[in-house]
Amino acid sequence: MNIKGIIFDYGGTLDTNGDHWSHVIRDGWKKAGVEEDDALFREAYVYAEQELERTLHILPHHNFSDLLQIKIRIELEYLSSQGHFPPAMIDEKADEIAAYCYSVAKSNTEKSKEILTELSKRYPLVLVSNFYGNITSVLKDFGLFDCFKAVIESAVVGVRKPSTAIFELGIKALDCKPEEVLVVGDSMKNDIEPAKKLGCMTLRLKGKEWNSDVISREEGESIENLEEILAFIDGK
Repeated sequence: MNIKGIIFDYGGTLDTNGDHWSHVIRDGWKKAGVEEDDALFREAYVYAEQELERTLHILPHHNFSDLLQIKIRIELEYLSSQGHFPPAMIDEKADEIAAYCYSVAKSNTEKSKEILTELSKRYPLVLVSNFYGNITSVLKDFGLFDCFKAVIESAVVGVRKPSTAIFELGIKALDCKPEEVLVVGDSMKNDIEPAKKLGCMTLRLKGKEWNSDVISREEGESIENLEEILAFIDGK
């Protein structure tokens, strides 16, 4: 492989080791004793995502703990509006769930930092992420910001995955040809497929997907754990 630069996804790749964030938050609900069924959880999760797209709740200075607090409160407020959750419990349970989810992200990003630090000695790294406008604050919070030559964030550049345009920005930041770039991400739709369209090499981090009962098709190289990337690149 003639790798001269690497593009990383963030959410679901560097912070959960391949698992869709819905699974982490669902576990947080259960640990906090919010025992709604899966269908209602998914309603609340989707509602919160849509609300965050509609309204500017997340500001550039918000770190990941702030983001989780905001997002999970929106989920629980949705439950409450549907008559499934007592309003008086929202603050307490949101704090509890957010703390659990933050601990998961903290643990995973600490491992990711070791890998990124090693890789950054050998290649320029660029982050390409669909995010809320605060990815720089999140990366600094977790000590990852200095690992990257550039950060391309959807809310800032005005284009989102799976558009190939956002990956073109990442390739340009690396100052490489597409065929010299390895793209690492967890999503077939958002990471692997658009990168392949541009002629990049790809490596998919496999984990629990949004539809956990669906087995996604295989397309190209994959790893089960982010720690395997070093062996993959070295051909071991």
